Amino acid sequence: MSGKSDATEKPTPKRLKQARSEGQIARTAELGTWAAVLASTWVIPGVLTTLFDDSASWLHQIAGFIANPDPAAAFTILGTTFKEGAIAVAPLLGATLLAVLASAGAQGGLRPAMKLLKPKFTRLNPLSGLKRMFGPHAIWELVKTLLKTGILAVVLYTAVKNLIPTIMGSGSLPLSSLVNTLGDTVLSLIRMAAIAGLVMAAADYIVARRRTNKELRMTKQQVKDEHKSTEGNPEIKGQIRARQLAMSRNRMMSDIATADVVMANPTHVAVALRYDPDKGAPRVIAKGAGEIAAKIRELATEHRVPIVRDIPLARALYSACEVGQEIPVDLFGPVAHVLAFLHRLRSRGSAAGIHNMPAGAAAAAA
Repeated sequence: MSGKSDATEKPTPKRLKQARSEGQIARTAELGTWAAVLASTWVIPGVLTTLFDDSASWLHQIAGFIANPDPAAAFTILGTTFKEGAIAVAPLLGATLLAVLASAGAQGGLRPAMKLLKPKFTRLNPLSGLKRMFGPHAIWELVKTLLKTGILAVVLYTAVKNLIPTIMGSGSLPLSSLVNTLGDTVLSLIRMAAIAGLVMAAADYIVARRRTNKELRMTKQQVKDEHKSTEGNPEIKGQIRARQLAMSRNRMMSDIATADVVMANPTHVAVALRYDPDKGAPRVIAKGAGEIAAKIRELATEHRVPIVRDIPLARALYSACEVGQEIPVDLFGPVAHVLAFLHRLRSRGSAAGIHNMPAGAAAAAA
């Protein structure tokens, strides 16, 4: 019997990626909200100062317009006012936008989940709504609301308590000093509330992350099925490997025409060698046993590549070398004897055909 209780395995990277594309990630909107509020408290004083300075200029222009009414001047004043007002408010909007984007990026990225825009009828299920209203999530939301209210009440009480002595003694203070004090107190109040809100939002994100990870857990069978689908069916992988081996074998067979010699044993194994003095030691370009060895010998005969029968050397080359590798150092001498032997044959006419190594070369190979 499978169900939620069987989902004991951590989600795989593929499952997490799929959930992220579907928008099923831990997220809390309050983190962006409180981050924007906190960021705005550092920008608002400068914005207000700029607006007050611009307002003096606007009033001066309006007074001049009243003295000399001109429709063209009215449009100029209106355009200037909107332009300077937008420039003054731009830092506030920019700081708020950056805070929201940063909080969204910290919670899993900025990629939109388009699948969330599709209608999903399960969301209209009243039973699901009741579970959300009376389930653990609803309890956490209630606790969060109570904590938020309590913390904000404490912050407000502390700010007002510290402000009362200033207000009581405001009779001896200039109006500008009183306004600055009230402004600083309000900003401090908002900052403390924003910091408290960020702390609660972080706690909310941790709870949401744990809840999401729990929902994304997989059963052992799901992990096995995903692994099988990712790694591929063993039968299909075997077929692919067989095709790759066939292609590699075909390439190997096509290279035999360029070989300098084929070492044979005399029927069990065959190793084709090619020697290019500019590229180092002789290199194995084809090798095989049984039917493949027979095919190598057949192609060598067809392309007039000499075949040398030397049982010890053929076995040593077959065991020590893979296709594409240079022969090992300890076989340089025996192979050099073979190449010298073939060179003498070519100097007399042709080296094509099947040859047995002279006894001296065979002894050197052993």
